[in-house]
Amino acid sequence: MSGTNSIEVRVENLLVRFTPTPSVDLEEAIERLGGVRNGDVIIKMLDAPRATLIIDEKGRIIVHGTHRIEAARAAAKEMLLRMGRNDSGLIAELGPIVASFDFGEEVPIHNIRSNLGSGTTSIDERLGCLRLNDTRHDLELLIWPTGKCVALEARHPNMVAMAAVHWKGKFADKKSLKA
Repeated sequence: MSGTNSIEVRVENLLVRFTPTPSVDLEEAIERLGGVRNGDVIIKMLDAPRATLIIDEKGRIIVHGTHRIEAARAAAKEMLLRMGRNDSGLIAELGPIVASFDFGEEVPIHNIRSNLGSGTTSIDERLGCLRLNDTRHDLELLIWPTGKCVALEARHPNMVAMAAVHWKGKFADKKSLKA
């Protein structure tokens, strides 16, 4: 079990909601940005920085598709600048992230499911992985037999890293990992 604490977590997607003052007018976003109405929201794709912007019915900006908070803020700022506004007073709320990591060894997902029980795990036949509901770290892990993992609904990369170390240790204690 050497290297238990050296699991590298990579943020794949970050969701951030920005609240500008005053809020963004939806019709103005369509006219000035070329946004597209989809129900009660406006959607605008940006190339630089690469992101999808969603302006909700309350005039807030939701940034999807970035890996860092700085990139999400740059996307929101770019949108506001294109509308002739500045980003002063922009309030950010961090939403869930999708992150990935690798246990660094094969993981026999059927053994894990047997050892942990079906209450916290299920086999996803479509994806070929184990779904593990991690209530301790408030996220869901998708674990493939190769040892690759994806964390869903995580709140911070550090929480994903803590979950990775926790579960690798737990699997080793239950002798679920291959030697």
